[in-house]
Amino acid sequence: MKINLNKQSKIILLGAGAALLVMLGISSCKKNKKTEEKWITATVTKESISNIVTCTGTLEPITEVEVGTQVSGRIETIYVDYNSEVKKGDLLAEIDQTVLSANLSSAESSLASAKSQMELQKKNYERYKTLYEKQLVSTADFESVQYNYEKATNDYNESLNNYRIAHTNLSYAKIYSPIDGVVLSREVEEGQTVAASFSTPTLFIIANDLTKMRVIADVDEADIGNVMKGQRVTFTVDAYPDQEFQGEITEVRQSATITNNVVTYEVVINAPNPDLKLKPGLTATVSIYTLEKNEVLTIPSEALTFAPENASQINIQNENKRTVWVVKEDTIIPKEIEIGNQSGTLTEVVSGLSEGEKVVIGSTSGITPQHMDTTENAQNDSPFMPKPPARRGNGGGSR
Repeated sequence: MKINLNKQSKIILLGAGAALLVMLGISSCKKNKKTEEKWITATVTKESISNIVTCTGTLEPITEVEVGTQVSGRIETIYVDYNSEVKKGDLLAEIDQTVLSANLSSAESSLASAKSQMELQKKNYERYKTLYEKQLVSTADFESVQYNYEKATNDYNESLNNYRIAHTNLSYAKIYSPIDGVVLSREVEEGQTVAASFSTPTLFIIANDLTKMRVIADVDEADIGNVMKGQRVTFTVDAYPDQEFQGEITEVRQSATITNNVVTYEVVINAPNPDLKLKPGLTATVSIYTLEKNEVLTIPSEALTFAPENASQINIQNENKRTVWVVKEDTIIPKEIEIGNQSGTLTEVVSGLSEGEKVVIGSTSGITPQHMDTTENAQNDSPFMPKPPARRGNGGGSR
C-alpha cells in the first residue's frame, strides 16, 4: 500500500528522526562516560620508601668518669670548677693531709722498730743454729729461738705493709684527673668533709670529649626486631626544635628494661656534636630508619587487596607474589607481580609492572558496576531510609 505524505508530514518525520538520533548519541556518551569512571586507578611510579621507628632517649657523653676519693678527710683546696678543661694527671683537689701524714710517720716508726727486732732475732737464730748443729744446745732452746726469729720476720712484713698503706693513703689525698676532658659537675666545696668508710664519694664528673656524644634510646619490644647496627637515625631536642641532628646506631643492647609492665631495649646511637650544641641530659625524640630505598617502582598498597565483584579466587603460594588489576584499553585484567618492601601506603614492585601503567585501587564512588544485580535493592529502596555508602572494591581506596 502506498502512502502519500505531504510536505509538512515529511518535515515532522525528519525532525522526529533527528531528535531520536541526538538522544541515542547522548545516551551512548553517558554510557561511555560511566565505563571510563567505573574504576579508581593509580599510576605505577618511582618513589622513595622508608619505614621509621620512633622513640625517645637521653643524650650523654660517650666517656664519662666519676672521680671520687678513697680516703676520708676535709677538702682543703679545689683547683677546678664547672666546665673546666683538664688533662690527664692534672690536680683537681687536695684533702687535708694532717692525719694521713701522722699515720705515715707512725707506720714508718713501727717499720723501723720491727726491722731492728727482726735483725736481732736473725743473729740470735744463726748463733743458736751453729751451737745446735754441734749439739751444744738442746732442741727446745733452738726451736724457741727459731720461733722468735720467724715471728720477728712476720712482724716486720706486717709493718712494711702498714707503711705502704699509709704512704698510699697519703697520695690519695691529692685528687688527679684520670682522663682528658671537661668537668661537668663539682659535687663538693672547700672545707667539706668527705667520708670514704662505706662507699667512694663522688667529687667530680668529667666527660672525655663533648664533640662526640651518644643517645641512649629506649625502643619498644614490638619494634626492636627491625632495629639493627648501622641504621641511619635522625633526632631532635627541645632546645633546638627546628634543627634535625643526624646519627647512626652503634649498639643494640640485649638486656631488657621493664617499667610498668612495658618492655624496652636500649639502643646506643652515635651523635656527632662538632658545634657543641648538644648538652648531656637533653631528651631526644628519635626516628630510626629501619628501611630506606630510593627511586623504586611503587604502587599504592590498596591495589594488592582490590578485586572486582565475581572475580575468580586466585591462590598464590609465594608470599612475595600478588595479583593486581591493570587497566587495558577499556577493561581491566589481572596481572601477577612480585613485591618487595612495604612502607605504609606504598609497596615496592620488584617485577611484573612498568612505570606508567595504571593499577586499579577501587571503584568510583556512586557508580554501580554493570554486572551487579540491583533488582533487590530497587524493591527494598525507601525514601525514608538512610542511604548506604557507595560500594568499593575489596580493600580499595580513594585517592
